[in-house]
Amino acid sequence: MKRLLPAAIVFCGLLNAVDFALAQTWTQTSAPTKSWTSIASSADGNKLIAVTSSGFICISTNSGTTWITNYASGFQWSSVATSADGNKLIAVISRDTPLAFVSTNSGASWISNSVTGMPGASVAFSADGNKLFLLTAGRFYVSTNSGANWIFTNHVGTLNQNSPIACSADGRKLAVAFSSDGIYTSTDSGGNWISNNPGAPFPSWDCIASSADDTRLVAGIGGNGSFIYLSTNSGASWSTNGIRQVWTAMASSADGSKLLAASANFETIYTSTNSGATWLSNSVPKLLWGQVASSADGNKLVATVNNGGIWTLQTIPTPRLNLTPSSNNLAFSWIVPTTNLVLQQSLDLENWTTLTNVPALNLSNLQDEVFLSPTNDSAFFRLISQ
Repeated sequence: MKRLLPAAIVFCGLLNAVDFALAQTWTQTSAPTKSWTSIASSADGNKLIAVTSSGFICISTNSGTTWITNYASGFQWSSVATSADGNKLIAVISRDTPLAFVSTNSGASWISNSVTGMPGASVAFSADGNKLFLLTAGRFYVSTNSGANWIFTNHVGTLNQNSPIACSADGRKLAVAFSSDGIYTSTDSGGNWISNNPGAPFPSWDCIASSADDTRLVAGIGGNGSFIYLSTNSGASWSTNGIRQVWTAMASSADGSKLLAASANFETIYTSTNSGATWLSNSVPKLLWGQVASSADGNKLVATVNNGGIWTLQTIPTPRLNLTPSSNNLAFSWIVPTTNLVLQQSLDLENWTTLTNVPALNLSNLQDEVFLSPTNDSAFFRLISQ
């Protein structure tokens, strides 16, 4: 049965959106109890990959319902990343000479190559999975062929272990949070870096996340803890908001409106649905929450527990249908959804026709797009789930 979702309606070129607040209930998945060090999610939230410091790589293709351990080498995995479709994966080993293991088939098989550096490494993917970024002890590496080859570009900040990387969907803008050296940003895929110090009293940055265009950034401090820091201009300036905690991990939806923050010391999870203006403390068990990830629309969230399991939160999507004039056409777009959506048109709000236009994924902003040539002076449009 098809279900109408609260979405957007276009009438004579005007856009109206309806949104509803939803209860949030986290559920523990069947993932084993492990020492999780990193987790990543595909854009639709269906494919998840998590790694441990004890050598396990666990993958789920159904939003965490079931898990498969497809690699158990005994290595100490430090970081993992995925392309938007979840087909291309990278996992990095933390040791004297970091090894980057890359998969192009959702983890069915892996190919490894070494990267000169020091122990501790973090990675990030562009949405198409072609650009890969790796930071190890202040040395920054770039791959433009999905990890087949790596090029050392420059040093970033000071020597540091496993500083998290936030990456725009097109791989052009980057942000790195250093524990003791502030936040660095790049607008040319890591070719050049600018130091952006938000002015925190205890500069021990442990987590950072960004919107798909990297315009909106959210960062948190571990160590002595602090407020949540927010930027709406790619790190040029910052403001503070939220509850003061010792933050361990953060995640963002593609548009930066939905945010997720985890605290291990205070054993709680916070979410925001208004770009960090206000935060909601989620009803979760008091656990040592570790790493987090989000689907593109922010409706599928996942969080690990240090030396524990993996939990997920799924909410009913309330998609926003965007309309933009494009030459003589109308461009409709919506963030990559966590459920199957189709676009429908009506002239009278009673009879609806499902459009057969296949949406094209825009990898620069993680939005599905449909272009239509208007045939009437006015029309109604909506998204429904299949």
